[in-house]
Amino acid sequence: MSEWAAKRFWSESAVVGAQGNFRVELDGRGIKTPAKAELNLPTHAMAEAVAQEWDVQEGRIDPLSMPMTRSANAAIDKVRIQHAEVADMLAAYGDSDLVCYRAAHPQALVDRQAQAWDPVLDWAALTLGARLSAVQGVVHTPQPKQALAVLAQRVHALDPFRLAAFHDLVSLSGSLLLGFAAALDWRDVDEVWHLSRIDEHWQEEQWGSDDEATAHAERMRQSFLHAKRFFDLST
Repeated sequence: MSEWAAKRFWSESAVVGAQGNFRVELDGRGIKTPAKAELNLPTHAMAEAVAQEWDVQEGRIDPLSMPMTRSANAAIDKVRIQHAEVADMLAAYGDSDLVCYRAAHPQALVDRQAQAWDPVLDWAALTLGARLSAVQGVVHTPQPKQALAVLAQRVHALDPFRLAAFHDLVSLSGSLLLGFAAALDWRDVDEVWHLSRIDEHWQEEQWGSDDEATAHAERMRQSFLHAKRFFDLST
């Protein structure tokens, strides 16, 4: 049974299972991923969220209205199979992390970046055990290998569901450290998102914004918030 059937084919959903193996049943039949794997979920709360998405479907099924289901599919069909590759890709952000690359001028932007991002570096050093260094300009400057190894170990330790969420937290923010900051509740998730947009907000202040860019930024923000919720529901 494909979960992407064109029309609603069930009357009611139910969450079944226990101890890290929950699933959603539609009229007593389990859901499968696009790759035909069982959609087994790690927590009851996540299964409830997935069930709710299926419950609200009317007529034709709209996958775009089911972000929890899509993220769970990605965790099972993609991240679980390519866990090491995904973890390596995300860990690599640490060597060119957004919060480490600073403007040389104007001074107002230099100060704003320092005020926003220096606390991130301090938090990572204290909480994650990895001190990264800030540099000026865009030329790549390698970070300490020991710090990168510590961060990589933390990324590889994430299970497929949390790693799927972490992928979006990192890739959307452009920062491995901000991904950890959001995942580990250093600050409110909206505040962490704001920290990833320091440069964009500066440009908007100088040159103004347009509707298309604003709409795109809001879609990214909503995706970031969803990734944080999916991460939280994974544990």
